[in-house]
Amino acid sequence: MTTNNPSPSPWTKPTTDFWQQIDTAEQWQARMQPPWRYGVPVTLVGGGVLELPIRPLPGHADRAVASLIANQASVAVIDHLTQAMASLARSTAVDLIVGLPTLGFVFAAGLAERLGHTRWVPLGYSRKFWYRDELSTVVDSITSPGSGKRIYLDPNLLPLVQGRSVLLVDDAVSSGRTMAPVWDLLTRLDVQVSGAVVAMRQGDGGREILGTERAGAVQAVFESPLLTLKENGWWPMPAR
Repeated sequence: MTTNNPSPSPWTKPTTDFWQQIDTAEQWQARMQPPWRYGVPVTLVGGGVLELPIRPLPGHADRAVASLIANQASVAVIDHLTQAMASLARSTAVDLIVGLPTLGFVFAAGLAERLGHTRWVPLGYSRKFWYRDELSTVVDSITSPGSGKRIYLDPNLLPLVQGRSVLLVDDAVSSGRTMAPVWDLLTRLDVQVSGAVVAMRQGDGGREILGTERAGAVQAVFESPLLTLKENGWWPMPAR
C-alpha cells in the first residue's frame, strides 16, 4: 500500500521526542541563536531551556511555528511549567481559575492547587443538552484555522464565576482568536477577568486582537517565535 503524504519542509521532523525534558542553558551554549533546524530552544521563566519542534503552517512552506502540545509532554515538563505559571500568577489575586479547553486543562488543576484553590472552572467544546447558547462563544486558533468551534460555560457553573474575579489559564496565546472571545463572553456575564497565564506566548501573543491592555495582562512562561525559512535554516520573523 502506498501513501501520498506531501514531502516535509526542510529541517523539520516528527515531534515524538520533543517536550520530554527541561535542559540547562549550559547544554545549549552556542546553539541558542538561529538559524535553527528541527527545533527551537526557548528560555523559561525561572531558568531552564525547552526545545520546541518546528511545524510549517498549512499553505505556507516557508512559514512555521515552534509548537507546544501540552498533553504530549512528559509529566516532569508539565510539572515544571505549571510551577512556573503559578509563580507568575501569584501576583494576580483572583477568586477562581478558569481553564480553557482543551490543552489549558493540562495546567489548570495543578495551577489551582498551587495557588490554594480547592476547585477550578472548566469551559468546554462539547455541548451538553442543558447548555445555553447565550453562555457560549465561537473561537478560532492559529493551529486550527477556520475551525469556528464553540466554547461553552456550563449553566451550573455560572454562579461560581458571576460577580467574581478569575484568571484564565491556557497552554498558549497566539493569534488571540481563542482568548479574546472567551474574555468577552465572561465580561458580558459579569465576570471580572483579572488576567491570564499561559505556558507559551507565540509571536506577538494576539496583541492586535486582544488589545494592548488585555495582552499586557497575559503572563507567559516562555516566548515562541513565528519562523521564516531561509537557505540555512529557520529564523524568527521580524516583529511587526
